[in-house]
Amino acid sequence: MARTRGRDSLSPAHKPGRRRKVVHVFTEGKVTEPEYIKIVRDRAGATGVEVRIANSSAPGSQRKPIKLVDAAVRLMREESRAAKRGGLEKKFWPAVWCLFDRDQHDSIESAMKQADEAGVRVAFSHPCFEVWRLLHHKPVTGTFGGVCDMAAARLPFADSVANLKAVLPEQIPEGSYAEAKKRALKMNAVHEEHVPKVLRDPYTDIFDFVEQGMGVASY
Repeated sequence: MARTRGRDSLSPAHKPGRRRKVVHVFTEGKVTEPEYIKIVRDRAGATGVEVRIANSSAPGSQRKPIKLVDAAVRLMREESRAAKRGGLEKKFWPAVWCLFDRDQHDSIESAMKQADEAGVRVAFSHPCFEVWRLLHHKPVTGTFGGVCDMAAARLPFADSVANLKAVLPEQIPEGSYAEAKKRALKMNAVHEEHVPKVLRDPYTDIFDFVEQGMGVASY
């Protein structure tokens, strides 16, 4: 993937005297995750964190997890060097996240390992982001066999919208975050700690990105 900071970000992340943290996010989906992030940002208002979709114009071929992490690691290195050179306070150094799903992708474990070694954070869902959307409406039990369509089909509005990839504000009920996180934690707890994330079906830790990445406590 080509350098993304100039292409997809709104402006350089390291301005002299900046007093808010910039978080660059690489998303597997071109529509779903960015639209969800926008809804959360709009509801949360000012949080002291500026969230930038780092790969908004990237083609589908560059959105597989290993490709996302490759690009994220490069950006992480560039941002860290620039922040250090600019004398930016450590607490304001830019952070880089990747949001991707298990789906049927190869090299998931390699992507996670590479991200961890480089300091890039990953928010992961199995089989896909739709599990997190579903948790805003009801608990999730059983498994999906790694099939995203099975998760999407359980969404309460699945039969009434033409494009399930698009996320509308009314599909994320206001005030539903706390319950969604509670349900996610209960769902995730079914899996033993020794089981790799790539084998935990269903699973999601998108709430980590919401709180630690976006700086949002509720919406």
